Amino acid sequence: MRQIPNIFTLLNLVFGCMAIVCILQTGLTMSLDADGSSVVVLPENIYWAPLFIGCAAVIDFLDGLVARLSKSASEMGKQLDSLADVVSFGVAPGMIAFEFLRYSFAQQPGGLNVNEAWLLPAFLLPCAGAYRLARFNIDTTTTQGFRGVPIPAGGLLVASFPLIYWSTSQTWVLNLLTNQWFWYALIVVVSYLMVSTLPMMALKFKNLTVKDNWPKFLLVLLAIVAALLFKWLAVPVVFILYVVLSLALKPKAS
Repeated sequence: MRQIPNIFTLLNLVFGCMAIVCILQTGLTMSLDADGSSVVVLPENIYWAPLFIGCAAVIDFLDGLVARLSKSASEMGKQLDSLADVVSFGVAPGMIAFEFLRYSFAQQPGGLNVNEAWLLPAFLLPCAGAYRLARFNIDTTTTQGFRGVPIPAGGLLVASFPLIYWSTSQTWVLNLLTNQWFWYALIVVVSYLMVSTLPMMALKFKNLTVKDNWPKFLLVLLAIVAALLFKWLAVPVVFILYVVLSLALKPKAS
């Protein structure tokens, strides 16, 4: 019984590995557009990566819930959870950023031969996530919130962009997602938010009273409205709302 939360955690890790396989399986490919010209396209397999990362996020929530309900939380489970999170919400989103950076350069003349040093900033995401988790693991203070954005939030933000890319018809969104400077800015901002000490709201409900949880209920309500209005674009919208709401409330963090 005590190993059930660890089994959930390992399943989180498996989903993260499956996401990485989807991202790296084929790489960029050449295709023909309507005019018969050769164009570089992203492999459709990368579309599945965010879905696996989303599954990992659900499992990541459940393993903690199961551990609390079964009173089987352990130091090993805590460390194992962090190791799985680095893969699912650090390495896998980092590889998504890597592929989109490469794709962005490939849209330019001679971009297929881009020096891979220009793609290395993508690895800031797993590095920042690992640092964030290590700091969290050794923190012994009582927590009512987080210091810095949790790695699952940062990972899910980055993971949403392939879904946005394949579901939107808005030219400005497509142009943004194929611009390397957007990706550099995104990587720096998300990495900074993870390693920062900015107070962030914890999303766990200790009870269901509105008085104690109104900011969380407000965020859930805004997330539902955003999902209805913007579909997958709701993910970055909700991420921004989460950061702004957290900074406005300044929860006590550890």
